[in-house]
Amino acid sequence: MVRHLGPGRMRMADLAFFSQPAVLAAVAVASGVATAAVIPPLMPVLARYALARPNARSSHRVPTPQGGGIAVVGVALAVIGLALALLPGPAQEARSLLTLVVAAAGLALLGAWDDIRPLPALPRFAAQVLAVGATVYMLPPDVRILPELLPPAAERVLVTIAGVWFVNLTNFMDGIDWITAAQFVPVCGALALLAALGAAPPAAGLVAAALAGALAGFMPANRPVARLFLGDVGSLPIGLLAGYALVRLAGEGHLLAALALPLYYLADATITLLRRLARREKVWEAHRSHFYQRATVNGLTVMGVVARIALANVVLAGLALVAAMAWTPGRGVAVALAAAGTVATLLAELSRRRGVAS
Repeated sequence: MVRHLGPGRMRMADLAFFSQPAVLAAVAVASGVATAAVIPPLMPVLARYALARPNARSSHRVPTPQGGGIAVVGVALAVIGLALALLPGPAQEARSLLTLVVAAAGLALLGAWDDIRPLPALPRFAAQVLAVGATVYMLPPDVRILPELLPPAAERVLVTIAGVWFVNLTNFMDGIDWITAAQFVPVCGALALLAALGAAPPAAGLVAAALAGALAGFMPANRPVARLFLGDVGSLPIGLLAGYALVRLAGEGHLLAALALPLYYLADATITLLRRLARREKVWEAHRSHFYQRATVNGLTVMGVVARIALANVVLAGLALVAAMAWTPGRGVAVALAAAGTVATLLAELSRRRGVAS
């Protein structure tokens, strides 16, 4: 059920500027241009210090620089930080966004270190829990997702666990060219549009627009066959930033929309994890078991994979808009079934054998 704002729950006075469609579009364009401009001078440095060499689990065949996420995340965080400095909004919102920026920067540093010199699983996981936990703890106290079912403390613990999984699955799923853009440009575009329509708070719109634009600016360098990879420096904080915006959407009473938007990533990563657990594999080790990875083994080109994922995400974005802006119980059931059917169809399509990949 959609929860409307009451008189005691005011939106941000200043950051509401970022609810305007033209402003959100300008944020996305500026982020894209800045990211595209930052990448060329970074390339020689990354080629020297962060070269990803192919191995048995790689999807690429030649050594390729990784760490392009420095540009994507750096620009997105700079845009969010600048907006916060100029239009801070209420103290609780400012503290929440500042914590997000610091936590995402911390995950970027963790990822950069891991890109250059791989870290053990336990320190990585501990740092992720700290970053996500701090972000969730500093959410405004009136952000509630299941107020009728869970007390606030229990809900925050559950959101933290879900956030850690979302950060990790974003990292796990970044395994072929363009896939992160194919996932998060539609998701963040929909989140920015929902903020412009008043269904998501301005903070979510700002974060989503900055991230969507930055990822779009990264796409030319990551176009198959990629000249540059995101690396963990990009995928980890991207999961946190997108997860924050989704939680803020859910906190406005639009839980179904917040689940529909990333449903493909949630399904692919979660089903793959459960399968690996059932086979008693070491789930923290790299592998090529995801549906999108198996699709390339089964004969589908990388462009074919990401095109199908992008199309499914556009459909899911449309369903999320219906769930948030035209809610009725009947439409909610229809959206849930349609979203599940869209993802099930995509997973079946990715699983279909086609012969030898080109």
